[in-house]
Formats: sequence, structure tokens, C-alpha cells
Amino acid sequence: MTKESLGSRLASFVSGGLVRVFLIVVGLFWLVPTLGLLLSSLRPPEEMNASGWWEVLSKPSQLTFESYDKLLGNSDITDSILNTVLITVPATVLVVMIGALAGYAFAWMEFPGRDWWFLGVVGLLVVPVQVALIPIAELFGNIGIFGSLIGVVLFHVGFGLPFAVFLLRNFFAEIPRELLEAARLDGAGELRLFFRVVMPLGGPAIAALGIFQFLWVWNDMLVALIFTDADSQPITVALQTQVRQFGSNVDVLAPGAFISMVIPLVVFFAFQRQFVSGVMAGAVK
Repeated sequence: MTKESLGSRLASFVSGGLVRVFLIVVGLFWLVPTLGLLLSSLRPPEEMNASGWWEVLSKPSQLTFESYDKLLGNSDITDSILNTVLITVPATVLVVMIGALAGYAFAWMEFPGRDWWFLGVVGLLVVPVQVALIPIAELFGNIGIFGSLIGVVLFHVGFGLPFAVFLLRNFFAEIPRELLEAARLDGAGELRLFFRVVMPLGGPAIAALGIFQFLWVWNDMLVALIFTDADSQPITVALQTQVRQFGSNVDVLAPGAFISMVIPLVVFFAFQRQFVSGVMAGAVK
């Protein structure tokens, strides 16, 4: 009888029900802060200042939407939520589209210096954001977009593209050449080939990239703190301003922080299947 290897025993143990239960428990613990913030945002301010959020489990009568009513009446917070959407959505869409076009070009199109240009893109991955803050702030000031939404979007697009091009180029390069040649023989041009063949096949990788970019831009505070003003600040900066100006303004901070947290969670769980498929496909390739 063949003795089972250590790797096989470990694989059997990891796929067992006990490990799944453990992972579920870890996931529930990971969601505890989100649940606590939600319950805190549904409590009156005086109750939030007097006790912890878990008190609502024994006194559900504390639950109220009073804080959310006050939040909707705070123009700084509501405007910042809109600004966050106006920054995050264009920055994500532009990075995905430009990164996909560039990734396809580096993978399947011949042009002078292609490999050297790709090495230059890969080299940009190691450039830290902090190094470029002051020079780009001066550049944006000279061309008149410092403090505007356009400036923040362009900054995020510029620093998101190297990773996008690197990721999608490697994914697109694994598409069978025969499939592309067959499409060309059927009369498909480069643009039609890109949108009809490459984009559908690259859906998982594109979805994973979109989620990464969305989460990074939505949760960003450093870039927004430097490149925005009072009229263009996103919710991360607006909440930080509320803390600095009104240290006890928990009736606005709690619901604002929950909205800032829950939207990325909704996006992640909505595209969870595509995200996992993209990550696994990249690992297999």
C-alpha cells in the first residue's frame, strides 16, 4: 500500500470542513469592526459617548436614523462623497481602458523598441508616490489644475497605469496566437480584435485590476490631502477635517465613516467571483 505523502495529507486537511469553519469564523471576526461602526452610526450621539456599540444588542430601541439625517444635512460630507465618486470612477475607468490598450500593444503588436518601452513601464512600478508629490504639485500649479478634481484623477491614473500595463500585458500574452490569427483571417482589424476577442478573454484580469484600482483610489488620503482644496476634497479628507474641527462630532463622523467603508465592501463582494478568477488565472499562467 502506497504511503500518502505529506503534501497530500496537508491538502486533504486544508480542504476539510474544520478549516472551512475556521475561515468562516475568521471572516466573521474581520467583519466585526464594520458591524460595530454600523451599529454606532445608528445610535444617538449621547449613547455613543456613554457606552460601546455592543450595548445596542441588549437595547435595540436605541437604533435611529437621526445621525444619517444630520449627515445628509452636512454639505461638507455630502459634497465630499460626490467628489469621491467623481475621482474614483474616472480614475478607475481610464486606468483599465488605457492599461488594456497598452497591454495588448505590448503583447501582440510589433513596434520599434517595444521591449525597452515595456522595461521602462516595469521600472516605474518601483517609483514611490511620495517622491513625485512635490514635483507634480508644482507642475499642476503651473498649468492651473492644482486643487481640482482633474489633477487628482490624473495623478491616480499616472501612478495606476504601470501596474495595469504590467498585469494586463502578461495576461494577454498568454492568449493563444492561433485564436488571434483566426480572427485576423476572418477580416478582424486590430480594434475589432481587441474589443471582440481580447477584452472578453481578459475579463477576469480586467475585473481584478478594476477592483484594485477602485479600492486604492477610494481609500486614498495622502494624494487627496495634498492635491485637493475645500471644494474638491473626497470623503477621507472631509472626515479628517471633521475630526480636527469638531472632535466630539460623532453623530456625523460615524455614519460618514460607515458610508466610506461600506461602498468599497459592496464593490468587492459584487465582483468577488471575477476578482478570484482573475487572481487564480494570473497564478496559473
